[in-house]
Amino acid sequence: MELFHIGFLSVSISDVLDIALVSFIFYRLYLAMRGTIAIQIFVGLILIVAFSFVAQTLNFKGMSWILHTLRDIWVIAFIILFQPELRRLLVLISRSPLIRMFVKLNVDESIDEVVGAVTELSKKKFGALIVFVRATGVRMHAETGTRMEALVSRTLLLSIFNPRSPLHDGAVIIKDRLIEAARCTLPLSNITAWEGQLLGTRHRAGLGISEQADVIVVIVSEETGTVSIAENGTLLRSLTPAVLRRELKGRLTLETEQSVWKLLRTRR
Repeated sequence: MELFHIGFLSVSISDVLDIALVSFIFYRLYLAMRGTIAIQIFVGLILIVAFSFVAQTLNFKGMSWILHTLRDIWVIAFIILFQPELRRLLVLISRSPLIRMFVKLNVDESIDEVVGAVTELSKKKFGALIVFVRATGVRMHAETGTRMEALVSRTLLLSIFNPRSPLHDGAVIIKDRLIEAARCTLPLSNITAWEGQLLGTRHRAGLGISEQADVIVVIVSEETGTVSIAENGTLLRSLTPAVLRRELKGRLTLETEQSVWKLLRTRR
């Protein structure tokens, strides 16, 4: 359906929707890369595309050939240069409430077992790093550890994180009711302090994986025994067992999906 004319160009509803969609995508890319060196490279690629169109319009054959050659490889260059930003963007998409509605987690029993184990580990000041996988998997990190595929249990977690255990130095990855792997290596966050306190390797690893994947991480400090939760690059510290259980249930169980459905109904 035609809306209006601009000179010899006709503008339809589909054109307006197309422009709005492209503008939204570029805006979201800008937000994802804002504050990083990638934004400068992104602007450079946009300028190359713009100059290519100008050169073709002015019939600059030599310049058009050079820019056309660069434009042919820009997709591959884009993926290589913006790999961390693209991964962050995909993680943000997976954290959308619309995606969560299709993700069914049934981890009530796992939460009870983890809270029981964490409570005892905290009392004994045994360090622990437990990763709950939500929408996106962390297979690459799970493959760095020892595969287990065992049901989550308090006794098994206590055995793993016992300082005498060969599996204690690393993270445990949990998916639904199973411990996928233990002694896993996680990426470290660039954040070295939180609320004025320096972070150890265990806390930086918990923050690091929460920045790159849709996970909830439970961290037990080996020095103080305090319990923390890392999610989406943020840290919630000094949790009691009751608060830990409430936070995990609120962030992991089907109650989250029900609250999303209620929010969507109220907006209709």
